[in-house]
Parts: sequence; structure tokens; C-alpha cells
Amino acid sequence: MYKILIVEDDTIIAKSMQKHIETWGYEAGYVTDFKDVLSKFVSFQPQLILLDISLPFYNGFYWCSEIRKVSKVPIIFVSSASDNMNIVMAMNMGGDDFIAKPFDLSVLMAKVQAMLRRTYDFAGQSSLIEHKGAILDTSDATLAYNGEKIDLTKNDNRILQILMENKGKIVSRDSIMTKLWETDNYIDDNTLTVNMTRLRKKLESIGLTDFIITRKGIGYIIE
Repeated sequence: MYKILIVEDDTIIAKSMQKHIETWGYEAGYVTDFKDVLSKFVSFQPQLILLDISLPFYNGFYWCSEIRKVSKVPIIFVSSASDNMNIVMAMNMGGDDFIAKPFDLSVLMAKVQAMLRRTYDFAGQSSLIEHKGAILDTSDATLAYNGEKIDLTKNDNRILQILMENKGKIVSRDSIMTKLWETDNYIDDNTLTVNMTRLRKKLESIGLTDFIITRKGIGYIIE
């Protein structure tokens, strides 16, 4: 089931869009905290976003730009600010389509379905994990933080995935090595230490100091 995130500060409009989208068999959710739209995006992991321009705190252009730093998910702007300048700006910021308010719900759904077909008939979906502003994309082995993005090796990606999926819990060295054994190369205890040292240096290069904590004799934790 495709998931669609609605970023609209008018609750009546947001709920109306959500209800109509769900009658077509999709899952829909809407943002309530407009100070942190990105966290909702990461936790909900939608396959499409419907984004208004005029929002509290930061406008839709800002959030489109922030989402584009970590994802290629299709974004359809839905706004009454439908003059040529705003439409051009929406496309230049990374938007994929524009629907002017007021709009007909049947037209909205036609555009949504067309966008989903074009995007996902020939492409996979990304898998994002977020913690304290750091966003891991396991599908392309990248980590984004504070506007910067680094490429990860296969081992880096697997280590961060298991630690971030278990954030707040200590993960034993044996558990991590078992995960790494799924790669082409055998990983022993010394190799894990070398991998962990290299990964920490990469994290520090984008400002993530002490992101991975060692628990001596037990394993590692992301708190």
C-alpha cells in the first residue's frame, strides 16, 4: 500500500484530503508539527508528498529543499499561491507537479495516481532511518546530517543500520559481526574494530562526534 503524506496547515483541508485518498485504498497521514516536518517524513516514510507553500514557521519551499537533501520521493505542491513565479520556484526547488487551490479531489487523485505509476513502476523505494537529525538511507548507502551527505561502504551501511534500528540498546559485537557476515567478506573481531574506527572518522567529518558509543566488553550503542 502506498503512503501519502499531506503537509497542509488547514486541518479541515488536510482531513478532507486524507479521507478521500484513503477511499482509494492508500494510506494517508498529515503533519501536525510544522516546526519539524522532516521527522514526520522520515517516520512515516511516504511514497508521495502533497505540500502546501504557505505554512507556519517555514514555507513549503524550505521543506521541499530539506527533503530533497535526503530523498527523491515525488512532491506535488498544492497551493493557492499559483502565480507563475511560485510554480517556477516550486519546480526549481525539487517539486514534481503543482495543483492550484481550490481544486477538485478527483483531479488531485488523478495526479497522485499518475505520479505514483511513473515513479514506482520502474523504481524501488528508499528506506530511511533517522536519529537526532542523522538520516541513513540504506537503499543507496548514504548518511545525511546538517546539510551534508557522505557515502558509506557496505559494512558502514550495515553497522549503522543495526545500531540505528536498535537505538537506545546495546548491540553486541557478535550481533554486528553476524550481520556483516552477510557480505562477501568474512569479518572477524579485529576487522570489526578497524571498520568501526573508519566509520567513526567518517561520522566525525560531518559533525557526528560520539554518535556511536562503546560499551567495553559488551558492544556498541547509539543513544
